[in-house]
Amino acid sequence: LRENQGRTVYVQDGAGNTNGTLPNVFVFAKTGGGGRAAVPSTPVVLDQQGCIFVPHVLGIMVGQTLKVLNSDFTMHNVHVKSKINPQWNESQPPGAAPIYKKFAHPEIMIPVGCNEHPWMKAYIGVVSNPYYDVTGTTGTFTVKNVPPGEYTIEAWTATFGTQTKTVHVRAHHATTLDFTFKQ
Repeated sequence: LRENQGRTVYVQDGAGNTNGTLPNVFVFAKTGGGGRAAVPSTPVVLDQQGCIFVPHVLGIMVGQTLKVLNSDFTMHNVHVKSKINPQWNESQPPGAAPIYKKFAHPEIMIPVGCNEHPWMKAYIGVVSNPYYDVTGTTGTFTVKNVPPGEYTIEAWTATFGTQTKTVHVRAHHATTLDFTFKQ
């Protein structure tokens, strides 16, 4: 929590949950699975609420639509700073129509900022498969419908870096995987 220009700003990078776990960890299958998964027709939504991006970290598949909203009563400028996909930087006044975009290539993680409010940050993980999740207030993640096989799973955080683990998924069995990040 800090103050910027008279506003209370919630710093999300490096924040922890009350139970000692981390929110906003992007966990995804980096390798494994094979085959091509259908791209969901439902857009992934990134909103601007109270001068923060909601959600702070999100995942989207290559070719899936990103829908950017401005629910605030102030001007925002959405600046997507990708390195592999084309960058874009668009103003979005209050009440403006949503911005719709798609990403053509996998990219972990794309920083997003607002040129009007420098404390606003978000991160987008663009993946080629549907096997990903973001931890929330409990610090847990669930990836469903993963076909049997061996996978390299990566966990990304904005503050504590990344970790990878190899896991073997068996048919009709739950698999547990834990990541521990240190400050």
